Amino acid sequence: MKTEFDVIVVGGGGSGLSAAVSAAENGADVLILEKHVELGGATGIAVGSLTANRTQIQAKAGVIDSLDEHAEDAGKFAAPDIEALNNSELRRWFLDQSADTLHWLMAMGLNFYGPNPEPPNRVPRMHNVIPGAKAYITVLHARFIKLGGTVITKAPVLDLLVADGRITGVNARINGVESAFFAKKGVVLAAGDYANSPALIARFKGEQFSKIEGISERARGDGHLLAEKAGAKLTNMSVTYGPELRFIPIKKKTFQQLLPTRGPLSTLMGLIVPIMPQFLMNMMIKRLLVTWQHPENSLFDHGAILINQDGDRFCQETESPHREIEIANQPGKIGYILLDRILTEKFSQWPNFISTAPKIGYAYVKDYLKLRSDVAVRGSSLVSIAQKRSLPMENLQKAYSESNLGDGPWVLLGPVKAYFTTTEGGVVINQNFQALDHAGDPIPGLFAIGQNGLGGQILWGHGLHIAWAMTSGRLVGKQFA
Repeated sequence: MKTEFDVIVVGGGGSGLSAAVSAAENGADVLILEKHVELGGATGIAVGSLTANRTQIQAKAGVIDSLDEHAEDAGKFAAPDIEALNNSELRRWFLDQSADTLHWLMAMGLNFYGPNPEPPNRVPRMHNVIPGAKAYITVLHARFIKLGGTVITKAPVLDLLVADGRITGVNARINGVESAFFAKKGVVLAAGDYANSPALIARFKGEQFSKIEGISERARGDGHLLAEKAGAKLTNMSVTYGPELRFIPIKKKTFQQLLPTRGPLSTLMGLIVPIMPQFLMNMMIKRLLVTWQHPENSLFDHGAILINQDGDRFCQETESPHREIEIANQPGKIGYILLDRILTEKFSQWPNFISTAPKIGYAYVKDYLKLRSDVAVRGSSLVSIAQKRSLPMENLQKAYSESNLGDGPWVLLGPVKAYFTTTEGGVVINQNFQALDHAGDPIPGLFAIGQNGLGGQILWGHGLHIAWAMTSGRLVGKQFA
């Protein structure tokens, strides 16, 4: 087995693959080590939007944009106390590179539709990959292999190798055997976030949050721990997107996930989507909304209650994050949202909706009953609701009698779980993506990108994390020319 390369990339998600492709395009001999059976990381399960300014797609649509306006708008998503933690210089620099990244991906054959609006962005900036985020992984992987790159999966990295104060490689477990791999030019950490690491969540955010899971089961903070052990400084580790309630994911692959991600059919889809009749586009949007978006807090403001698998009401529903902490302590970490007749009628039409992507689409009770029968049931009586979800009727009746709910028919939404969507903590880096130590000096041979190398940025809003993953990967690869 070959053990010496120019560059070793730890992690085979969007940022890792982008880095590997870019480094290979710049003449480097690159190895990707991926802990899991297949490539993809969090990028592989995302919706796939990439937010950028001054793009060819914007220009074609007649959208006039500027870096200054995008940099200002990007600061409007997070609450002021969170935004105050942002590394504004680094985020502005990243946003300035975002269009080039989009065009780089398009040149590889990826197709996008848009731009789509997302308030508080003042103009449409969201570019959605066709047919979904898996396309990034498929196309980048194919490009990397064509460039002669090496990928080893089921290869968790255990330690970084150090010689004379420089990171020189990694120790990884291959087929149960610890093996050393050496990097002449550098090791790139691209191993995702820590949303599903109880230890890191407890350490930086608080023990009370440690039972809440991350959206991506792969998000274990491996890269953060490797960087910290090597002396890198971590920042913003207490900042998370969430916890928030989300419906459990669909177990089978969605129609979108079954569509071709490359080749002639994907190209044809790229031509068809911009001229697709609005009713078909609305159907696609509804599918995404009921699959990915969270139930609105307004459900609880109007009186919906949360019950657990035992039929018990267990929290004050309007108090977040207390309700998310409490749901993670329930049997199976799940709950159900109970709606009476009045709530069902209210959340069946504008302006009250179950979930939304603002200015893009809205999903109502009927949409969940039609498209997500696994998480939405209707019953003429509480007895029928209890039977459909195997809830103890005596407990359900007690929860109802102690609430302000009216009469039926009833709708039960769920299971819902509390999730962390992403984490914003990462390694402090410079604009060469070198990991910095606590004195602010680069650690020779060590680089961090994507969620490992956020560098203090706050990237809330759809499409910014994927844009950073791809941009940081593309640009770090140039460091190895």
